[in-house]
Amino acid sequence: MNAVTGTLPPLCSRFTAELPGDPLAANRVRQVSRSCWSPVAPKAFPNARLLAWSRDLGAELGFSPDILGTDAFTAYLSGNRTLPGLQPYAQCYGGHQFGHWAGQLGDGRAINLGEMLQADGRHQILQLKGAGPTPYSRSADGLAVLRSSVREFLCSEAMHHLGVPTTRALSLVLSGDKVLRDMFYDGNPALENGAIVCRVAPSFVRFGSFEIFSARNEHEVLKQLADFTIRHDYPQLLPAPDAAVTKDTYIAWFNEICQRSATLMVHWMRVGFVHGVMNTDNMSILGVTIDYGPYGWLEGYDPHWTPNTTDAQGRRYRFGAQPQIALWNLVQLANALYPLIEDVPALEAAIAGYKQAYEQQWLAMMRSKLGLHTAQETDAALIEQLLQSFRHVETDMTLFFRGLAQVDFTSPHSPDNVPAALQQSWYDPEPDGTATAALLDWLQQYHQRLQPEDQPQYARAAAMNAVNPLYVPRNWLAQLAIDEIDEHGTTSKLEELMQVFRLPYSEQTGKEHLAQKRPEWARERAGCSMLSCSS
Repeated sequence: MNAVTGTLPPLCSRFTAELPGDPLAANRVRQVSRSCWSPVAPKAFPNARLLAWSRDLGAELGFSPDILGTDAFTAYLSGNRTLPGLQPYAQCYGGHQFGHWAGQLGDGRAINLGEMLQADGRHQILQLKGAGPTPYSRSADGLAVLRSSVREFLCSEAMHHLGVPTTRALSLVLSGDKVLRDMFYDGNPALENGAIVCRVAPSFVRFGSFEIFSARNEHEVLKQLADFTIRHDYPQLLPAPDAAVTKDTYIAWFNEICQRSATLMVHWMRVGFVHGVMNTDNMSILGVTIDYGPYGWLEGYDPHWTPNTTDAQGRRYRFGAQPQIALWNLVQLANALYPLIEDVPALEAAIAGYKQAYEQQWLAMMRSKLGLHTAQETDAALIEQLLQSFRHVETDMTLFFRGLAQVDFTSPHSPDNVPAALQQSWYDPEPDGTATAALLDWLQQYHQRLQPEDQPQYARAAAMNAVNPLYVPRNWLAQLAIDEIDEHGTTSKLEELMQVFRLPYSEQTGKEHLAQKRPEWARERAGCSMLSCSS
C-alpha cells in the first residue's frame, strides 16, 4: 500500500510535466495553439453508479483489493474525485476524417486523469470517456451514452483476451444523468442514460497528434511531442535514456510504427473485427486498437461490409479495405513527420515495409487459421478460393474456422456431403448447388494440402482453435446486455459476457448460446449490426 495515496498505486503525469500546455484555464471551446494539452476538470455526477469493472486490469494496475468496487473507486472513475496531486487534461490533436483534413479535433469527451506506475515499471494512463466538455468539444457536450459505453468497455477487454493489441477498459459507470442524442440522425433526438468508461493505455497519442502541429507549422512542438513519445514509448530506439534523438531515430521510429500497424491489421482480419472509423485521429501511435465507436464483427463474411451507418454509402472503412486505409493513414503520418526527417526515400521505404510486412504476416496468419505449419506456393490461391466460396452462401467466418477444426481429414473425405460442422456456419441451411459445389471442391484441395503436413487430427484442431476464437463480442450480444441495464438496471448479461470473453478460444460448458450465428431478429434491429456515430 502506497503511503501517500493509501490504496492507489504510485501516480504521475509525464505528459503534462514534460510537454507544453494550454496557458488558458477556461474550459471553453476554442482553437488551442502550440499546446499538447489543456487543463480541464470532469463534470460532477452526484448520482454516479459503478456498473462493472475489469478485475484483471485493476489488479495489473496495482489497485489494492480494498478499493476495487468501493465508493472511493467509483468517485475516481466517474471524475467526482481527481487522483491526488494530478491535473486532469485533454489532448490537442487533428486528423483526417473520411479522407479529408478536419483541422483541430482533440479530446472532445475524453479527460486524462494521469498515470499509474505498475509494479513492473510500466506506466498506464487513466482516461475517462464521457466525463464532460473540454476545449475540444466543438458543438458537443462531452458526454457519452450507455449503449456506446457498454460496447467500448466490453470490446476493449475482449480484444485484449483475443490477443489483439488494444487499449483496455477498467470500468463502466452509469453517470446518473440523461444525455440527448439523435441515434438515427432522423431529427428525432431522445434522452438516453449517460455513462463513463475509464480507458487505460500507456499512451493515447494518435497519428493526428502530430498532424495538427505539422499542419500549423508548429515544428518545435512537433519535435517535443515526437521526442517525448520516442523516449517513453519507444525507448529501445535510443542507445541510452539521455541519448539525443536524431534523424536516424525518427526514421527507425516511423519504421516501427509501420510494422506495428501491419501487425494490428493482420489481427483485425484474423478475428473478423471491423473498426468502422479509421480516421487518422483514431489511429494509435503505439499500433494498438483505439476508439471503439461504431465497430462491428463479421457475421456473414463480406469484405465490403462496414458497421458504420455514416459510411454506408462510400464504405471507405469496410472490412476488406482496412489494411489499405492503414497504409493511407501512415502516408499522412509520414507527411506530418517530414519536417523532422526531410528524407522522402526513407519514409517511402518504411511504407513499402508496411506493405511487405502485412502481406507476409497475413499469409502466415491465414495458414495458421487453416492449421498449416508449413508453407507452399499454392497456399495463397487455396486461401483465396476459400474466401470466394464464402460469397456463394452467407457464412459466419468465426464459426466456419471452428467447425473446420472439427472435421477429420485423416480418413477419406466424401465429395458428396459438406460436413455438418461447416453447414452450421451457413445462414441459409439449404444453399443452392453452386455454394455446395464450391465448398466441396475446396475441401478436396484442402484435404490434399494437409497430406504433407503429417500431423494428427487432434494436433491440427488444437493449433487451429488457438488462433480461431469461438467467442467474439458480436453487436447483438452487446445489445442484449445494454437492454438489460436500460430496462432493469442489472448487469448479469454484461458480467456473463465479460467472464466468457476472458477465455475466447476455449469451449465453455453452458455458454453455447454465446457462440451462435446472429439470430434473424437481430439482422435489422438497431444496434445489432450497423451502428451510428451518435454516442
